[in-house]
Amino acid sequence: MADILIVGGGIGGLATALSIAEQGHRAVVLERARQFAEIGAGIQLGPNAFRALDRLGVGDKARERAVFIDELRFMDGTTGERVAGMPLTGAYRTRFGNPYAVVHRGDLYQTLLEACRADENVVLHAATPVVRYSQTADVVTAHTANGEAFRGVALIGADGIRSGIRGQLVGDGGPRISGHSIYRSVIPMDLVPHDLRSNTVTLWAGPKWHFVHYPIGGGEFLNLAATRDDNAQQELTGVPVEKTFVLDQFPNLSETARRLLELGDDWRSWVLCDRDPIDVWTDGRVALLGDAAHPMLQYAAQGACQALEDAVVIGGLLDGCPSEVPQRLEKYNAERRERTARTQLVARELGTRLYHPAGEKAVERNAMLSAFSATELHDRVAWLHGA
Repeated sequence: MADILIVGGGIGGLATALSIAEQGHRAVVLERARQFAEIGAGIQLGPNAFRALDRLGVGDKARERAVFIDELRFMDGTTGERVAGMPLTGAYRTRFGNPYAVVHRGDLYQTLLEACRADENVVLHAATPVVRYSQTADVVTAHTANGEAFRGVALIGADGIRSGIRGQLVGDGGPRISGHSIYRSVIPMDLVPHDLRSNTVTLWAGPKWHFVHYPIGGGEFLNLAATRDDNAQQELTGVPVEKTFVLDQFPNLSETARRLLELGDDWRSWVLCDRDPIDVWTDGRVALLGDAAHPMLQYAAQGACQALEDAVVIGGLLDGCPSEVPQRLEKYNAERRERTARTQLVARELGTRLYHPAGEKAVERNAMLSAFSATELHDRVAWLHGA
């Protein structure tokens, strides 16, 4: 058994701890916050995420609070026209081997946290902010703000888009601000009129904006997320915002979409950020993972999915002797960088070319999407959902 340090106790960090512990190593998770907890609302999980969760031994538990979605639905947000729908039952589940689901981020996090707490090979340290690392040929050390030092044979930086480990390893400054603001609200499903409920992920697309909604929490809540291309230049994270302000940002919504948006309450705002893909995520016995390695915009709904995939791959590769760690981490980097880079760039493209065009470009977009058959739509996502 060898100690492997994981900086960051989010979804990616806890998944990595489980993956490493499965190999017989001891995973030491160093989390900055005072307690292990997850903020946020709904996230989408493709079949690739469930494949990873099954490999981590928590797939069945994760499914208990997930909502298995029947369709990804694309609507014209100004006319109310149904443009296209990708069915997610039947042929989709047969082809990709798992459902497409939505879940409250906290429910998924709790599943991973409970599994870590039950695993004797996982050690969790809260209130332990890592400020830098140092390493020799055989050992890497995580240095904390309060003067502690943790040593292991490897260190995995899973500390998010503003990763301090990435800052030392890559040194590429702050995240890229997308210029898009997102407003999120979660409301009890009991407050949603029956004619507005559906077992779908529905996206309403308009000029320089889009609006997404879907059920979470086992169907007990409705997750609302409305995004505006407003050229935002300053980072915001979970800032409360008035309901009237949110409604004013989307003046051209069709009647049904407007009714849904008006249901929202206790809105919070974020300015979306990502980074450009990079080729090298490793430095000797140190590697990056999840948003620290390849942060992406939400538009492909794959951020958590790709972090879970990372965790499975890196755990599987760290099954050898400690002397091989640098080579194993380089292999992990090589196996993951092309797929995650493609996902990052596709997410950006979705947020501009597909979701936000106006006028004739929106008409052309609608015509293109409506022409696809269900099989053709499945073909378009096969590289992502089926890998």
